[in-house]
Amino acid sequence: MKKRIYTLSVILLIMLVNNGITQSNQNIITIESAPLYKNTKAPIEERVEDLLKRMTVEEKIEQLSGGNIIYNIAGITGLVSGSSGFNTPDNERLGIPGLKFTDGPRGVRIGNSTCFAVSESRAASFNTKLESKIGYAMGLEAAANGHNCLLAPCINVVRHPGWGRAQESYGEDTYLLGEMGKAFIEGAQKTVMANAKHYAVNNIENTRQFVNVIIDERTLREVYLPHFEKAVNSKVASVMSSYNRVNGLYVSENEHLLKDILKEDWGFDGFVVSDWFAFKIRPLRALNAGLDVEMPYGISYGPPLDIAKRIGIIPMESLDDSVKRVLRQKFRFGLFDGKVNVDKNIYKTEEHKNLALESSREGIVLLKNKNNLLPLSKNISTIAMFGDAANEARLGDNGSSSVTPDYAVTPYEGIKNKFNGHIILANNNDTTGAVSKADISIIVVGLTGQDEGEFLGLTGGDRTNLNLHREDEDLIKNVCKSANKCIVVMEAGSAIVVEPWIDDVDALIMAWYPGQEGGNAIADVLFGDYNPSGKLPITFGKSKDQYPPLLTNRLRVTYDYYHGYKYFEKNNVEPRYPFGFGLSYTTFEYSNIDIKNNGDEINVTFDIKNTGSREGAEVPQIYVGFENSKIDRPIKELKGFTKINLLPNESKNITIPIRIKDLEYFDTTKNTWALEDIQYNIYVASSYKNIRLKGTLNLD
Repeated sequence: MKKRIYTLSVILLIMLVNNGITQSNQNIITIESAPLYKNTKAPIEERVEDLLKRMTVEEKIEQLSGGNIIYNIAGITGLVSGSSGFNTPDNERLGIPGLKFTDGPRGVRIGNSTCFAVSESRAASFNTKLESKIGYAMGLEAAANGHNCLLAPCINVVRHPGWGRAQESYGEDTYLLGEMGKAFIEGAQKTVMANAKHYAVNNIENTRQFVNVIIDERTLREVYLPHFEKAVNSKVASVMSSYNRVNGLYVSENEHLLKDILKEDWGFDGFVVSDWFAFKIRPLRALNAGLDVEMPYGISYGPPLDIAKRIGIIPMESLDDSVKRVLRQKFRFGLFDGKVNVDKNIYKTEEHKNLALESSREGIVLLKNKNNLLPLSKNISTIAMFGDAANEARLGDNGSSSVTPDYAVTPYEGIKNKFNGHIILANNNDTTGAVSKADISIIVVGLTGQDEGEFLGLTGGDRTNLNLHREDEDLIKNVCKSANKCIVVMEAGSAIVVEPWIDDVDALIMAWYPGQEGGNAIADVLFGDYNPSGKLPITFGKSKDQYPPLLTNRLRVTYDYYHGYKYFEKNNVEPRYPFGFGLSYTTFEYSNIDIKNNGDEINVTFDIKNTGSREGAEVPQIYVGFENSKIDRPIKELKGFTKINLLPNESKNITIPIRIKDLEYFDTTKNTWALEDIQYNIYVASSYKNIRLKGTLNLD
């Protein structure tokens, strides 16, 4: 009997629960369904608002930093060793996952990862489709290592090639920076959050923590910010504020940059995270100005905000806005909905290795090829190789962008893999014997993380000298004066002055820091298994005096409008190799330009033909000039490009769009963008100096 009563009681209880109520002493208790924020089908903004109202002020503050320093001792140790990243705390009560950051300009920093060519090299590919694939691969590898936010891309203007972190960015041109950054973001964010850095006007490394950059509003808006706006338009999840000051205010508390422009003008709905260890943050000022997250731990946003809460001065509107921005991205990228499962060994796949090879090959720029020495015949008998870099895999700097692949191919190993003849790995101090035995002499020279990169006190930092090391220049001269044929391969993060020795060499290749497959890529180009198609994303001057000064040790600098190819052209300065320049083993013919105004954009259409005997890729570039402009504007500037592959004798009809908006200038008298009613000169070019076709357009 008792068993039957017990069974009936259970049935009755189930029925009552299914109806959402139980009754006891006439009190009705509602069984609450799962919170709205846990409903994956609910709109994100509704989930954000529901979760926000359930959080205590202390829990909100916790969302905005990496916790206290004790919490992150493991992170600091891991940062130094490259074994782990920095995280914000998980909230166990409400089930809110933390942010898990890892670096990534040339590959995921944490653990073993694919090491791609540096960003400056990938910019030389002018291939946005390839960059999107690389972003996707890095995103997968970041997720495989348990991270949800990839601290890339770096899209700072390379205002001067001596900037220590030039290798991490995409070159000197605002338009190219924006297009490459956009492509990377779209690829990476298929899996993880991307982070556009370092916002903004971050162009000096040695004094990056303190330097005050004085800049007028038009220069700021037209030169140093458009690529960040493209990142925002690409729905980038986060933006990193830079260390430096802009017009007197540190960026982390610069309301004009963070709130007025980034969040209000551009409509950025993600979160702003500080650069790591940016200690010069005044808590309430930064929070009100628009800094959302302080990393790697809470010095300004941890205990100080708790104290502000206790004494009743914490700005709740600003606090809630920052928390909502963080939660929004956590919902958007599925952090509440389960871990992304990616094989931890994905970096070992052939797909990622081949992508690394492709990134290396497409970035290599052929700068000189006297009498078509290249490509080399595989029938030659002996090659002599010189230079400390010949049998070293130089991957880039030793700072936050460093990557640890499970292998890296040196130039010597790459040529050995390709060439069946005899290779002499020569002694740099005794060149005569090796030169006399060789049909071809190849000298591999360049820089290392000791010379350039993130400033780490004793290594890295800005370059005050744009030449190679004196011993490398002497080596080139000694080898080439007696060599039968002499080829130089350079590995570095940005432009090198080659004047002391360029006339002595038969061929010159810029390989940048080419990644783990760099040696194979260099060999493919030298022997013609890959036809070089890279174009310079930065101007190679004849001396450092041709560039505007870097001023690397000043605490206050003023930036005017001009740098890069626009500076060279405005001042009628002839570079050694211009922006957009790069040779091929074939030739291309341009013809039949047609320009049409379609309202929001201009379509520039033309024909291009491969007139050589080899398959090859070309990068047509569209520059626009401003005829009789009433304001000071560049003679011409890049507004479009594409990359096209052509078989021998093949022709294609190409259309490259130009946004009308990209022809505007920032009118400081009205604080808005404006379009001039003038003639616009349209140039189709293979570099900014080599104009192939020209047309004009008047906007009616």
